[in-house]
Amino acid sequence: MPVTTLDATTALVLIDLQKGIAGLPTAPLPAAEVIERGARLAAAFRVRGLPVVLVNVTGGAPGRTESARPAGEPPADWAELVPELGRRPGDLTVTKQTWGAFHGTDLDRELRHRGVTQLVLGGIATSIGVESTARAAYEHGYHVTLATDAMTDLDADAHRNSLERIFPRLGETGTTEEVLTLLG
Repeated sequence: MPVTTLDATTALVLIDLQKGIAGLPTAPLPAAEVIERGARLAAAFRVRGLPVVLVNVTGGAPGRTESARPAGEPPADWAELVPELGRRPGDLTVTKQTWGAFHGTDLDRELRHRGVTQLVLGGIATSIGVESTARAAYEHGYHVTLATDAMTDLDADAHRNSLERIFPRLGETGTTEEVLTLLG
């Protein structure tokens, strides 16, 4: 279902728009487009006094996987949020160690403290951090909206799978422009 409404206390959550991830090859959208749209959403939420949550990742879950993990230490600025987001003192910053922004963080407590009932999500990667956070948000009882053109992936097929098969089961989807229109 396309996005129909935004609750009075909706928060924007932008996932992993950080230097190290934004520098990776993404598909189907270039990271620069996703960052620009995320920045526009953040500015609009701030103007309306709505919470903006900027999430970065500095680690990974310790379990064994079939996919190889990057070897060596990442560059010193790998986890720094991209400056284009225009981070403000009132923004909530969440540093996570796993794919999703809820696990092992204070995100749920911080959102509930602010009276948040709905989340608009965007970021990189659609099928990893964004999808994991959307699943947890849904399970925590939040209304979930996914800004489909404010996210991209490392794999176009994985991105498409999330948009077409997973996200409609977790909430509503819409473009950045549709979300901005609902913000009024």
